Amino acid sequence: MNMDFIFLLFDVHSLILYQCAAIPFSFLFYYLCRTGCLSLISRYIYLMLGGFLLAVVTMGPYCLVVLIPAVSSVLLIHFVSSQHLHTWAFLTQMGWQTSWHLLLQYREYQLQEGDPRLLAAVSSLMLLTQRVTSLSLDIQEGKLKTGDTRTGNYISFSSLLPYLSYLLYFPALLGGPLCSFRTFTSCVKLCNVNPPPNPQWTVSRKCVLVLGLEGVKTLLTICINIHTEDPMQSRDLKGVLLIWSVSLLYKMTYYSYWVLSELLNNAAGFGFGGYDSKGFPIWNALSDADIWTLETTHKISQFARTWNKTTADWLRRLVFEKCKACPLLATFAFSAWWHGLHPGQVFGFLCWAATVEADYRVHYYLRPYVGSRVTRLLYKSLTWVQTQLVIACCIMTVELRSLSSVRMICQSYISLFPLLYCLVLVFVPRKHQ
Repeated sequence: MNMDFIFLLFDVHSLILYQCAAIPFSFLFYYLCRTGCLSLISRYIYLMLGGFLLAVVTMGPYCLVVLIPAVSSVLLIHFVSSQHLHTWAFLTQMGWQTSWHLLLQYREYQLQEGDPRLLAAVSSLMLLTQRVTSLSLDIQEGKLKTGDTRTGNYISFSSLLPYLSYLLYFPALLGGPLCSFRTFTSCVKLCNVNPPPNPQWTVSRKCVLVLGLEGVKTLLTICINIHTEDPMQSRDLKGVLLIWSVSLLYKMTYYSYWVLSELLNNAAGFGFGGYDSKGFPIWNALSDADIWTLETTHKISQFARTWNKTTADWLRRLVFEKCKACPLLATFAFSAWWHGLHPGQVFGFLCWAATVEADYRVHYYLRPYVGSRVTRLLYKSLTWVQTQLVIACCIMTVELRSLSSVRMICQSYISLFPLLYCLVLVFVPRKHQ
């Protein structure tokens, strides 16, 4: 595996630039709403048109990959009864998304070509799938009333506009985080009646955090490039450290992009979570990146719940809570399907599921023996190292995707760490319920 190919996967700078370019328009939306310059209908149109223009600019003709299912999903809300809406929405959305993922695989593996605009479109389509299924679940479960969408014999555009605006609103088009329809409409309706505090300070602070993360990425890249040896070809402990470093570079890329997406939502007034005990505003209602928890946790299960937080919550609601048999395995298997079903993704997510289950058992049986401060420190240190290396192995297989990458990871010493947890599943009984 050539290192140039590995770092090519990190090239999200074009999307980052588009996200940065959208920040002034988010601030403009906030100030126009706060000053009462936009009516409710105008607010929905502003967010929807912003998403449409952002899709056209970033995806070119492939913007139809996102626009067609967004419009069709709104039509499903109009024509399909609430009892059957989620089934129709789920099947049509996942069918459409899977067909484009298969096209990507064909172009990548057979034609040996790629189009960044198509990649951006499919990435946005995955986020759209979250919003569509979240909305359909809310309607089917009775948490949301669709109301009357007809005016005489015609479809009422004003009643369908909030749904289309929610599916296409530009702060979440390219990067999330997932916001429920009720939260979205509440923010839009109250942004001039009871607006959140000025998000300028929060946005500035998160911009500094993004710059810091980009700096860490640059330093990591320099350190990795110092070693001329390809970490995927290394068969010693030095190779384990290099693979862990590359996986950390992947994580830093995700953290940077999640924080950027989060501040884009904050700039528009989304994500306000109230005030703390000292009266300072908290903007954490929409957040995917709890970096401190992710990098300090010594539990793989906690990492899985915290990684891409809103997506993890969506998967729990969509699959884990609905599945009666093997919900953990079903959740990670569906995540592999949602991500595109590349061989590395299937292997990585199934490995992740196995290590999460093993992690539950390890901590359940070891916790009673952790008493003194020294044993607690040793316990947390060893399980932290295990967590870091298992997650590194899973991330590398998922991100590199190909079957050859899976084979090379399995031939590295780092594969011994998830293998150790897989042996736990065989020899350590399931914890008592």
